[in-house]
Amino acid sequence: MAAEGRSDGQTVRRNFQSSDGVRLSFLEAGVEHAAEETTTIAFITGWSMPASLWQKQLAELSPSVYALALDPRGQGESEVPTFGYTAERRATDIHEFLKPFSKVILVGWSLGAIESLQYIQMFGTDRLAGLVLVDSSVGEEPAPGAGAEGVFLKELRKDRSKALTGFVHAIFKTKQNAADLDELVRGAQRLALNDSIALLSYPFPRTHWREITHGFPKPLLYVVTPQFEAQAHNLQKNRPGTQIEVFRSAGHALFVDEPERFNRLIEKFAKGLP
Repeated sequence: MAAEGRSDGQTVRRNFQSSDGVRLSFLEAGVEHAAEETTTIAFITGWSMPASLWQKQLAELSPSVYALALDPRGQGESEVPTFGYTAERRATDIHEFLKPFSKVILVGWSLGAIESLQYIQMFGTDRLAGLVLVDSSVGEEPAPGAGAEGVFLKELRKDRSKALTGFVHAIFKTKQNAADLDELVRGAQRLALNDSIALLSYPFPRTHWREITHGFPKPLLYVVTPQFEAQAHNLQKNRPGTQIEVFRSAGHALFVDEPERFNRLIEKFAKGLP
C-alpha cells in the first residue's frame, strides 16, 4: 500500500490498487499500533458516503488501537470506475483491503454492513475478531417499510441533486455545518446515477443476509436506531450471544450524532473479545 503523504493530525490517507485495477483510498490512524499483536478496527461506510465520516472514531480510538476507514470504489477519494458496483466486487474490495491485517473488528454501516456480510459469505472469518453492524437491515423480521426504497430510487432518477440533498440532511439529527453537508452531496454525485442505483439494488433475498448473520461464529454487536430495534431484538433471540444497542436520539449516522457513546461502545466490545 502506498502513502500519499497527507495527514490530519494522526490520520493519514493511503491508497492501494484493487485486483481489477481500481485505486482505492482509505484513512488510517494509530499506525504505531499496526505491528502489535492487538486488534485492528476497520470501518466500512454506507451508500455514497466517504470514509471521513468516521473521523471522530479514528481520532478517539487511535491512541490505543490501529484504526482504518475505507472509501469504497466510487466514493470519497477513491477512483470512480465504470464497473464493479456489485455486492461481490465490493466484498472483494473489502477482502483486499483487509489482507494485510489480522484480529480485525469489522464495522459496517448501512450498505457497508450488507457488504461486510457479503465479505464474510465469500471469504470467511479468519481475519475477523468480531463484527459490528450499524443501522442496517440484517434480514430479520420485521422487514423495513415496503416501498420506501422504490420511492427513493424514483426521486433519484427524477431530480438527483434534490434527492441526495434530502438524503444527506436526513441521516443526521444533530446540527451539521452547511458547507460539510453540501460537500457530501457533491461527493455523492461523483458516481454515475445508474451505478449508484445498482448499489441499492443487490439481487439477494432478505434471507441471504439473515443466514450469514446467524452463521457468523464470532462476537457480534448490532447497533441501531429505532427503525431496526425490532430486528435487533429478534436477532438477539434467534442468534444467542448477539449484543445489541439502540440509539434512540440519533439519526442514521448515529456514530456522527453521538460519537462519544459510539466510541465507548466499540472500546467495550473490543475489550470483551476472547
